Amino acid sequence: MFKLNKKRLGLVAGLSLSLLAAGCGENENDTNTTNVGNNTAEENEGNATEENADAGAVGEGKEIELVYVEWDSEIASTHVVAKVLEDQGYDVTVTPIDNAIMWDSVATGEADGMVAAWLPATHGDLFEEYGDQVVDLGENLEGAKIGLVVPEYMDATTIDDLANFSDELGNTITGIEPGAGVVQAAESAVETYEGLADFSVQASSSGAMATALGEAIDNEEPIVVTGWTPHWKFASYDLKYLEDPEGSFGDAEVIKTMVREGLEEDLPNAYTLLDQFSWTPEDMQAVMLDMQEGTSPEDAAAAWVEANEEIVSEWTAGLE
Repeated sequence: MFKLNKKRLGLVAGLSLSLLAAGCGENENDTNTTNVGNNTAEENEGNATEENADAGAVGEGKEIELVYVEWDSEIASTHVVAKVLEDQGYDVTVTPIDNAIMWDSVATGEADGMVAAWLPATHGDLFEEYGDQVVDLGENLEGAKIGLVVPEYMDATTIDDLANFSDELGNTITGIEPGAGVVQAAESAVETYEGLADFSVQASSSGAMATALGEAIDNEEPIVVTGWTPHWKFASYDLKYLEDPEGSFGDAEVIKTMVREGLEEDLPNAYTLLDQFSWTPEDMQAVMLDMQEGTSPEDAAAAWVEANEEIVSEWTAGLE
């Protein structure tokens, strides 16, 4: 069970920054986070399986907090890592938070880490601001991508081709949260591609974008959205990225793990686990799709961890 950090959410409200709506793809089941580590290490030894009890001695009930932006991809990865840390005996808090505050909280040491750093483009400006104040543990997922996405049935191949659908699209690109890297890249594309001179990016939320996409596909209507991979929508719909010859959306992205300075000394086993955490887009999308179909993030994470013991064992190798 995951524990909600009320102190940090109060800070967000005080700064008038609204929490993102359930994920690079919204998931209502994540509106209430709970505590993954309510039990002490001793209670875990009495109640958990023998394997988890032995692992619980690693963390000895010590507290660790992970922060994440509420995109389906980061809900999935953070809850999976939290579950593994819990199984190793840690008292884990997961806190959904705004992009900028996520980076700031790790940089200032208020939070212990995140597995949600999209680079080089999506969080590029935040990495430039905070990169020298955090510990970069490297990539936890390769093959991430951002761009403009349309249904396969649209006769469009490149971003320039959207000009042929200007009336049907209402000169609108359906975006997600204002300020998100993919939204900023889409706004750059509107300025770069001559055929998009009359277009605008309609910022909304990740959930609203997914809803609009689903409704358009149900009616076989043209739509263009800001998209990224991994995301459950590619498993649910027949979609394609538009080619971007001008490079508005940059090259392929990776997702990295960042932790606070001093974590290695304070929680060496947790540091090692976070350093060794790595999985594939297919792994992540499996958890996201499970959530999209109604499973809570906690249960989806637990099911994936149980079904992928061999992968998880690589993350926990060498813990003492």
